[in-house]
Amino acid sequence: MSDKPVTIYDIAQLVNASAATVSRVLSDSKYPVSSEMSEKIKAAAKELNYTPNMLGRQLKKNNSMSIGVIIPSISNPFYADVVLGIEEIARKSGYQVLLCNSHQNAKLEAEYLQTLLEKQVKGVILSSISPKKQWLNKYLAKGQRIISIDQKVNSRQVYQIGYDYQEGAYLACKHFIEMGHRRIAFLSAALNRPSRIQIYQGYKAALYEEGISPADHWIQISEDCENSSYGSTFEFNNGKQLARRLLHADDRPTGVLCCNDLTAAGVIHELKHAGVDVPGQMSVIGFDNIELSQMLTPALTTVNLNKYEMGTIACQTLMELLEGTHVTEKEIMLQPELIERDSVTKV
Repeated sequence: MSDKPVTIYDIAQLVNASAATVSRVLSDSKYPVSSEMSEKIKAAAKELNYTPNMLGRQLKKNNSMSIGVIIPSISNPFYADVVLGIEEIARKSGYQVLLCNSHQNAKLEAEYLQTLLEKQVKGVILSSISPKKQWLNKYLAKGQRIISIDQKVNSRQVYQIGYDYQEGAYLACKHFIEMGHRRIAFLSAALNRPSRIQIYQGYKAALYEEGISPADHWIQISEDCENSSYGSTFEFNNGKQLARRLLHADDRPTGVLCCNDLTAAGVIHELKHAGVDVPGQMSVIGFDNIELSQMLTPALTTVNLNKYEMGTIACQTLMELLEGTHVTEKEIMLQPELIERDSVTKV
């Protein structure tokens, strides 16, 4: 049997009809075709296992039923959960999702957006890591629908779905303080994203409110490495490296706030390797509440961000815009909550 895909011309030959007639029946056209011929065509299509060419159909109608999604890295469980939420709503709305990984590369991010729009996607959901967002303006000027998630884009034309990262860090530090901690460290990858900057601001605000002045070496922030691959392995190894810096200090902190759970996992791994008891000698709090956080030993206290909800809200907003619904709320800020587990103890 030939591996060549079955076409409407094959069906037309089998039932002795024109290709146009076959096309009308299989596309549910209102053009009149006798019921007898219609049944013959449908039976032949089933017999030949015919699969319609949706791309060709969409191009003819100039009606792409696809949306684009650009994220920094699918290997990060945070974004995997967000994409699941997007996909759920898109599927229910009859849309396909074209997913792109920018690999933390601003140039690649811009190239992907151009490619998606050349493919005539109806809209794009974007988590941008580009430090300058002006390059989006040329697309917005053409009426492109762009929803920004996680990382803020300063534009009135872009709909924003984000988290109150500063409040999340504030909650984490207040929990440390309530548990008697005064020597509280902050560990993070480079502060090259709005989310990380806001977490750092929340950390400083909570300590300032309590009159706590952190030692300089309690704040460990990685340098920005443009050529690094920011996958889950990078974040884990970065946590290990930053923890090693803390261990060299004479006045070690008793609490450590990490910019995300993968970094926290690396910190716990390194502390245990060095013989430091967690949480007995050093307590740790993560950020994101990915599934891994509850699988660690000890189970990780972390700031929960409802990632799936972010995906569903972002996609629902895009669907409403595509349907012509007037969406009045330009920015939605999702609130964090602290999930208490076993990685923090009283001092």
